[in-house]
Amino acid sequence: MGVELAGAMKNVIAIAAGIIDGTGAGDNAKAALLTRGLAEISRLGFAMGASQETFAGLTGLGDLVTTCISPKGRNRSFGERIGKGQSAEQALRANESVVEGVATCKSVVALAGKYDVEMPITGAIYEVLFENKPVQKAIADLMERQLKAE
Repeated sequence: MGVELAGAMKNVIAIAAGIIDGTGAGDNAKAALLTRGLAEISRLGFAMGASQETFAGLTGLGDLVTTCISPKGRNRSFGERIGKGQSAEQALRANESVVEGVATCKSVVALAGKYDVEMPITGAIYEVLFENKPVQKAIADLMERQLKAE
């Protein structure tokens, strides 16, 4: 289960990483995003019964890093377009293939609700994609959250 969850949820975090790239927020902001994104993915996985080791290994952290830094990644590139000011619809039209993270985001928000797991990054991406929340407002809201151990 953890392999499937990590493989799907990494695409939502990759959209967020692309938004970070598109806004020019920098490498430290992206590192913070990946750290908190992995914690978010792991929380839902644990709640659903997945093994902790899955998220710390190649399937979790390894795949997340690759997906979030590769300039060729569909989800990251899609997010970058949004970070540069395109709407979700414009960014989808500009992509030549499926951006899995868009549909996955809806599913993950539903799972988070079902399992009562806090997923602020996924929630912010959902608001940007489906509720037209401005990117800068979503980033500001995330930055104003209380600090966590990760």
